[in-house]
Amino acid sequence: MEIVLNGEQRRFNSPLTIEGLLKELDIDPDTVVVERNLNILDRDDHGSEPVADGDTVEVIQMVDGG
Repeated sequence: MEIVLNGEQRRFNSPLTIEGLLKELDIDPDTVVVERNLNILDRDDHGSEPVADGDTVEVIQMVDGG
């Protein structure tokens, strides 16, 4: 399966959920906001949200400070 991840074409094995994608990328889900196909996803839905071939996914890292 090929997706666009943060502007880069990437290939992953399918099936995959958002939670599985974050795990593969070694990203703590509590520190990011995920957008799939221009929709911001609720963190509680990461385990059930599928990633499909052709999806565009943005993973936005939250930072502290000001």
